[in-house]
Amino acid sequence: MNKCLRFSILVTSIGFLFSTISVTQSHAQVLREILKRLDTHNKSLQSLHADVEMVKMNTQLNIADTSIGSTSYLPKNTKHVMYVRLDWTKPVDEQMSVIGDDYELYRPRLNQVIVGKVQKAQGRQGVGNALGFMNMSRAQLEANYETSFLGVEQIKGGVQTWHVLLTPKGTTSYKSADLWVDADGMPRQAKITEQNNDTSTVLLTNIQKNVTLKSEIFKLNYPKTAKKIKA
Repeated sequence: MNKCLRFSILVTSIGFLFSTISVTQSHAQVLREILKRLDTHNKSLQSLHADVEMVKMNTQLNIADTSIGSTSYLPKNTKHVMYVRLDWTKPVDEQMSVIGDDYELYRPRLNQVIVGKVQKAQGRQGVGNALGFMNMSRAQLEANYETSFLGVEQIKGGVQTWHVLLTPKGTTSYKSADLWVDADGMPRQAKITEQNNDTSTVLLTNIQKNVTLKSEIFKLNYPKTAKKIKA
C-alpha cells in the first residue's frame, strides 16, 4: 500500500471518528435538555385531563385492539398517592380507577367490577404506567433507566416530539418504555413493551393541564348488584 493511500485512509478514519463523537455528544446534549424539561414539567404539573387512545398489540397474533376515551390524572405528591381515572367509550363502555397501587375496573355490560393491585394487573394498567412516567423526577428516571435519544418524530395529530427510549436497569414487568416528549417536557405518547414483546401505546390529545380535579371523581359509581371479582 503506497504512502498516499495510507495517508488518505488515515485522514478518512480520523474524520469518521470525530464525526461520530460529534453526533454522540449532540445526542447526549439533546437528552440532557429533554430530561431537564421533563423534570421542570413534572414539578409544575398539578393535574391533567385529556382524551386518550390506547392500542394494545398482540405480537404473536399480530392483532391490535384500540380503546378510546378520556382520562383524569393527579400526580403523586407529599399529600396523596397517584390518582388515575379512565372512562372508555370505544369499543365498549368501561371505567377504571387507579389510586396508588389499587385499581377497580367496572364493566357495565357484565355488571362486574374487577379489583386488584396495579403491579399484578397483567398489562391492564397500561395507561397508569404511561402516566406514571410523568410523576418521575429526572433523578428517578436516571436512577432506574438507561436513557437513549432516538430522534425527532411527529406523532399522530402533527405534534413534533423527541423520542426517548427507557430501558430498566432493574427487574420490571416490562422490557422497555418509549416516550415521545413535546417541547414543554410533556410526554404526549408512551409505549410499554412487555417481556413477550406485546406492546401498549398510549396517546394523549386535547390536553388540559392544572385544572381543578377533586379526588372524589376517582371513586367509581356502580350498582350494589355489581359482582366484585378479585384479580
